Amino acid sequence: MIPLLILGLLIQNPGAHGYELLALMEQRHYKYIVNFTKGSFYYNLQQLEEKGWIEQIQQESTTSRRETRNYKITPSGRAEFEKLMVQYGTKSEYVNLQFYGALLFADEYDKDKLLELIQSQIDQTKSRIALLDEYLSSTQEIPGTLDYFRLMNENSRAHHLVNLEWFERLKTEITRTPRA
Repeated sequence: MIPLLILGLLIQNPGAHGYELLALMEQRHYKYIVNFTKGSFYYNLQQLEEKGWIEQIQQESTTSRRETRNYKITPSGRAEFEKLMVQYGTKSEYVNLQFYGALLFADEYDKDKLLELIQSQIDQTKSRIALLDEYLSSTQEIPGTLDYFRLMNENSRAHHLVNLEWFERLKTEITRTPRA
């Protein structure tokens, strides 16, 4: 997924350097799409260059008078971008929270500790909703265009709200139900 994000950002921002691309990924909250670190980002950037999908263009920085590694997508990179769009655009996966695996053995676990785990899920979900609210309130819709990233974040927020309701209902049910 990281290669798709980098290639797509270079199509939108030709001539950007790695730090700019990473900053855009962080600013746009791409961490909700894929887990990445600074290291994994730069590793993927290097791999894309080695495969010939992006190439460096040398530019002198106007502020520090040093060369920066700016990139542009190559024709083969554009073809890879098209391939990755189809690959990821046709995937549909089940919702699979790791929490579900733990919940399978809830009856074998201490009730108070289980309630703590559920509260952790509630807190994490509220935190995600708050971040999405912050993003959505800080961006403006552009009339006459579709802002797919905004629409995607609105959808993500709706899913988190459903999860939050479910976690809270689960907590209530466990609190009310006596253990056998």
